[in-house]
Amino acid sequence: MAGLSGILLASLLILSCFAETSFGVVHFSSLKQTLTVTASPKPGQVLKAGDDKFTVTWGLNNSFPAGTDSAYKTIKLRLCYAPVSQVERAWRKTEDELSKDKTCQFNIVTKPYSASKQSFEWVVERDVPLGTYFVRAYAYNAANAEVAFGQTTDAGKTTNLFDIIAITGRHASLDIASVCFSAFSVVALIGFFWAEKRKGKSSK
Repeated sequence: MAGLSGILLASLLILSCFAETSFGVVHFSSLKQTLTVTASPKPGQVLKAGDDKFTVTWGLNNSFPAGTDSAYKTIKLRLCYAPVSQVERAWRKTEDELSKDKTCQFNIVTKPYSASKQSFEWVVERDVPLGTYFVRAYAYNAANAEVAFGQTTDAGKTTNLFDIIAITGRHASLDIASVCFSAFSVVALIGFFWAEKRKGKSSK
């Protein structure tokens, strides 16, 4: 009976692993850091959402043996929250299971994989909120599952970080239009009173 229980337990473990693979469950801790990624912002630099841009460069780390990237088909670059911008924000929480991970919420670019170095210039999108960030690259296989990564910061996500200031929601052209409309309203009101005054004098 004990032997049968052991066989059943082993079978369940195998089936569990197979189920995770079948449904594409990938854990960040299982990925190898085979990519080198650099970004142009200097540590501590402040960028404005909707205005500023930066360049990201990535490629295979040449210290790995040939064939390491044989399964790589696609590269996705993402803008990721640094730990300081995740504190008390559950909607930005880091999870080892990548399907649940909220660290990297902003897509920078998706491109076919190439072993040679590539670069991309990205304008910071207007909806990027205030925060401290880094850039991470994921390599995907033919099944669109993550198989490797690289990032601009260290394992603790404390180096080479930069800041982004969110847009305020106001625009200079709107402010100008508002001032012009207000001025027009005042002039129109004065004109109305002046016309009424003249009309009153004429009737007398």
